Amino acid sequence: MQKTFLVTGGAGFIGTNLVLALLEQGHKVKVVDDLCAGNIERLPAEVDFYEQDIRDTSALVEICKGVDVIVHLAALPRVQFSIDEPVIVHDVNVNGTLSVLEAAKSAQVKRIVFAASSAAYGDQETLPLSTHLPVAPKSPYALHKYIGEEYMRLWSELFALETVSLRFFNVYGPHFDPEGPYALVIGRFLKLVKERQPLTVTGDGEQTRDFVHVSDVASAIIAASHSETVGKGEVLNVGSGIETSINTLAMMIGGTIEYVAARLEPKHTLADISETKALLGWEPKVQLAKGIADLKKEFGFN
Repeated sequence: MQKTFLVTGGAGFIGTNLVLALLEQGHKVKVVDDLCAGNIERLPAEVDFYEQDIRDTSALVEICKGVDVIVHLAALPRVQFSIDEPVIVHDVNVNGTLSVLEAAKSAQVKRIVFAASSAAYGDQETLPLSTHLPVAPKSPYALHKYIGEEYMRLWSELFALETVSLRFFNVYGPHFDPEGPYALVIGRFLKLVKERQPLTVTGDGEQTRDFVHVSDVASAIIAASHSETVGKGEVLNVGSGIETSINTLAMMIGGTIEYVAARLEPKHTLADISETKALLGWEPKVQLAKGIADLKKEFGFN
């Protein structure tokens, strides 16, 4: 069944991949993006594009008319920037999310899928990371994403707006910016190899991350937009369910390794995706080795 989607932040990394997947399935797509980080040139001509700030609620209401599902990706996602400039980042990430919710309510949009973040977990002693664990944000950005989850839950309870929040883990894949906030390790490594520089690995390199391909993220979003088993403010993990050490990642990408001082960061990250599989009928499909090989080709490596 064809639906009309509005994707906020749709000219960004995840947004571009999602928009292409939605169009391939025959859906109509609107995109709102202020282009502070997005690239409109990646979007096909059939997309209805609006260069718009999500905090302008009245403008959003007009754009939301006739929309069935909003996928809210727009955010200022850099952790360090949220620490350096907490006021402006709060305004975009929290007030912007509230603006999207209010516009959806006014325009009678049926469902919102919200891009949450695994950053909400902070440091945890228990792995894999389950959504039933208490959150422990360690940056304003992580806190903003958790506040967004709670707003989604409340708007479902108070106004019967169907919502679901997806906590993304380390997303990577085509169209990502090697300088951007997603897949920072992968992007940095690819850039270093391109520049014939050693791969700088912090600490002993045995820290692990859960890398999930952006096509799997897009399929999870689409599943969440359709599923009749969610829509009441649920929070679900979107990861691969596989731990990969930074040393292993470096070997996949290739090149010499240079170890540098450890930094303050979680030692291990691993998503419990059992609930996501059960509720959405979703499975991650792209193995990291294949995803990395494809990215190396995109970057012009042999």
